[in-house]
Amino acid sequence: MSNHVMVIGGGLAGSEAAWQLAERGHRVRLYEMRPTRTTGAHTTGNLAELVCSNSLGSKLPDRATGLLQSEMRALGSLLMRCAEAAAVPAGGALAVDRERFAKLVTRKLSKHPNIDIRREEVRKLPLDAACIVATGPLTSPALADEIGALTGEDYLYFYDAISPIVRASSIDMSRAFSANRYGRGEQNGADYINCPLERDEYYAFVRALQAAETIQLRDFEREDPNFFEGCVPIEELAKRGEDTLAFGPMRPVGLTNPHTGRRSFAVVQLRQDDLAGSLYNIVGFQTNIRWGRQREILRMLPGLQDAEFVRMGQMHRNTFLNAPALLCATMRFRAQPLLYFAGQLTGIEGYVGNLATGFLAALNLSRQLRALPTWIPPRATMLGALCHYVIHSDASRFQPMKANLGILPPLATRIKNKAQRRIAYAERAKTALHEAIAALDDDVLEPSLL
Repeated sequence: MSNHVMVIGGGLAGSEAAWQLAERGHRVRLYEMRPTRTTGAHTTGNLAELVCSNSLGSKLPDRATGLLQSEMRALGSLLMRCAEAAAVPAGGALAVDRERFAKLVTRKLSKHPNIDIRREEVRKLPLDAACIVATGPLTSPALADEIGALTGEDYLYFYDAISPIVRASSIDMSRAFSANRYGRGEQNGADYINCPLERDEYYAFVRALQAAETIQLRDFEREDPNFFEGCVPIEELAKRGEDTLAFGPMRPVGLTNPHTGRRSFAVVQLRQDDLAGSLYNIVGFQTNIRWGRQREILRMLPGLQDAEFVRMGQMHRNTFLNAPALLCATMRFRAQPLLYFAGQLTGIEGYVGNLATGFLAALNLSRQLRALPTWIPPRATMLGALCHYVIHSDASRFQPMKANLGILPPLATRIKNKAQRRIAYAERAKTALHEAIAALDDDVLEPSLL
């Protein structure tokens, strides 16, 4: 058996896992195939590169992602510290400068004396060694075949898509405007750029989406693509009904158009994507429309008629394990005592959820190697609720899950007021996590300052 712990995959989960293991004294070999072999979605060789969005979700403590962020800070997450150091204004959300964030993580791991980063593809699972597999939605075909053979059943899959990015200087602010919903956030409540649409503009836009030709999915095309409901392409939403987008990513609530003094029929929001504020991504606008037509359709939006697109939207395959049938709540693979999985492969969605599973897998593998009891977060915490969901769901109908308050166990006393109920969930989770951390006997680490 190797004296090293292997971590396969240098994304969010793999990076967090490698650091947590290394800080606990384990010698880690972190394998990342980029840039030697690309994925088609990533653009750099940096560790923890963010592909779909630059937002880690709401940072408000009584929101689901904000609660999970708080839990990961309390548990000593390196990547949460990096995210805060690379943060850009995004209202009530934690969004980052993608490049700065990835470089911070890469530098931190590269300098760690216990981490050996190897830029090569792993094609075989090391069943005789301690290992965490965190290869994410774009696991290489060879390794995917290996995992498929090991599980003894077909891979589940869905398709994921990424949003376009626009150069800020090309946005016409005489038609668009800066504002946050309900004035929340930083920069005097103006972190987002908003493109307002009146009724006729909105329905013309929807009809264009419905008629648009999409890019063929090539080698992973299926007759009936299985879209993850948290990341459905806008053209697919448009096909579900003319008003679907108006009640989804284009809902106008909490925004008053200063050019008219009233709320528009629909609004498209753009969120700052880099620290300099020179790039903005179109929020919730994942799409797989052919690039030429995609430009034409997006330029129908008021304020984007002369937009310069730095990156067009595109779609890629996303794969995940049938976790209820295959994994323990510690993220260990049931049939192999030293094999753990982390990240999107586990069926836990969202950036913070990904790094959280990396932390959990690393902590439990480390404790196993040190002959300590494994640790499962309390179900009253957001991390615990996510783990409980993916392990106890119906294996015949399993779908990925993002952090949300609906998967938390009911409160002891029913609270009708929604705001008060969110606060009660957050306070209960905080108390439960504090007690659970105490049981770890100082096995929670705090990242050194960046």
